[in-house]
Amino acid sequence: AFIREGDSITIDARQLLLQLNISDAELESRKVGWKAPLPRYIRGVQAKFAFNASSASKGAVLDDY
Repeated sequence: AFIREGDSITIDARQLLLQLNISDAELESRKVGWKAPLPRYIRGVQAKFAFNASSASKGAVLDDY
């Protein structure tokens, strides 16, 4: 949500690194006034999955539930 066109990003697959190369002050200024978007699905199976699934880094599975 805070990345903008032209920002420098470092991707290093060997070190498992994904880094946004902006100053902390710039990042904080981008956060001001930002609100998380409303959920895309609020009812049904897709809403249940979105609410209960683990993060993508953990496979987006329901193993914990």
